[in-house]
Amino acid sequence: MKTKAYGYLRVSGKSQIEKDGFPRQEAAITQYAKAHGIDIVKLFKEEAVSGTTDETARPAFQEMVSDILKNGVRLIIIEGLDRLAREYRIQETLLIYLASKGIDLINARTEENVTRAIIADPMKKALIQIQGVFAELEKSLLVKKLKDARKRKRDKTGKCEGRKSYREIAPEIIEELKKLRRKPKGSISKRMSYAAIADALNEKSYRTADGKVFTANNVAVILHRQKNRG
Repeated sequence: MKTKAYGYLRVSGKSQIEKDGFPRQEAAITQYAKAHGIDIVKLFKEEAVSGTTDETARPAFQEMVSDILKNGVRLIIIEGLDRLAREYRIQETLLIYLASKGIDLINARTEENVTRAIIADPMKKALIQIQGVFAELEKSLLVKKLKDARKRKRDKTGKCEGRKSYREIAPEIIEELKKLRRKPKGSISKRMSYAAIADALNEKSYRTADGKVFTANNVAVILHRQKNRG
């Protein structure tokens, strides 16, 4: 099974977008991948982004890292380190960031695994570990903040998580359901069936919370929940 990777390309000026910057970089990345049995899943192109900007001002870089953290790809190939960043300080910041996420970066020009080289440096390895600690701390603080916010909302309103009820998002549907289900006073006829109620709602162009047509099961569930809520 082939190793999967992303390619990262960058040009610093708008005038370079239509020139040979991207084709040249793509060729170098593709050539390296082919020679080493690597499958390039996707190319991320940073258009008109200066080599002196960090990850916060790089939309393609952020999208790439987000995809990597979700789908298991752990390898990035670039034409050369100057395509990652021109300033050494920015290069180092980005590389330490990638290493802290367990992401390898390959320099196609030199065929070096730059992330591994950074990890081999004791001082830089310490920086990676420190960044990892702060990232974990930040995550824990965020989780606690969200948990506290949910608790405050629950204490105040009695509800927080979960899908909103029909009573909250479409009270008119609830009223229509009750009206259709209600047995007319003095009538000897039976109540409308759930299927008949669903047909009546659909004929009036009502739709479920998911935008679908009503079914007998939808109607039964909604009415049952409303009954339990009093």
